[in-house]
Amino acid sequence: MSKRIAVLCSGGGTNLQALIDAVEAGTIDGQIVLVLANASKAFALERAKKYGIPAEFVSKKQAGSDEAFNDIILQKLKAADADLVVLAGYLPILGRQVVRAYEHRIINIHPALIPAFCGPGMYGHHVHEAVLAYGAKISGATTHFVDEQVDHGGVIMQKSVPVLEGDTPETLAARVLTVEHEILPESVRLFCAEKLGVDGRQVHVL
Repeated sequence: MSKRIAVLCSGGGTNLQALIDAVEAGTIDGQIVLVLANASKAFALERAKKYGIPAEFVSKKQAGSDEAFNDIILQKLKAADADLVVLAGYLPILGRQVVRAYEHRIINIHPALIPAFCGPGMYGHHVHEAVLAYGAKISGATTHFVDEQVDHGGVIMQKSVPVLEGDTPETLAARVLTVEHEILPESVRLFCAEKLGVDGRQVHVL
C-alpha cells in the first residue's frame, strides 16, 4: 500500500527535491503529503508548492517552547496521516513525543559516516569543518532511524566519498550532497516497500 510521507526541512530542500523526483519517477511507492519547515524563508517550501504539496512554516518562537513546538509538529503529522517522517536537512532536535509516536518511522540524513562526526552541534558545515580539521581521508553520508538521542538510531544506509587534498568545507559538502541524494531516496524506497526490518540497533534490508 502506498505510504504517506511527511518531510521536515530547514533550508534549501535539495534532499526534498531528490525525494520529489523519485516519487514522480515512480521509484518510491508513496506520496509526499506534507512539508514542514522551521524557517519561513526555507526554499524547501517553494519546492513543495511548485508540486502542489501542502507546505507550512512552523515557528518555534511563536510556539513559545520546545515542547509546544513539537506538539504542533506532531499534530500536523497526525492530521496528514503520515506513515513516514523524513528529516531532510532539518536542524531542530525532534521532540521525544514525536519520536515515540513514530518509532522506526522517522528517517534522518546526516552528512558524515555515523558514528563519526555526529551528535549535538554536528550539522551542516560544522560537520565538514570537523572532518577537515581532523584530517580524515574519507567522509560520506548516513541514513538512519531517529531515536531519542541525536544521530544515534539504527543505520539504514551509508555511502562514502574521498576527502581530497585542498578540500574546503564547501567542496566536501558538495561531494557529500551527491551521495545524500542517492541514499535518502533509496532508504525511503525500501521503507515504502516494507523492506526494512529493525532488530535492536541492526537495520536489515529484507
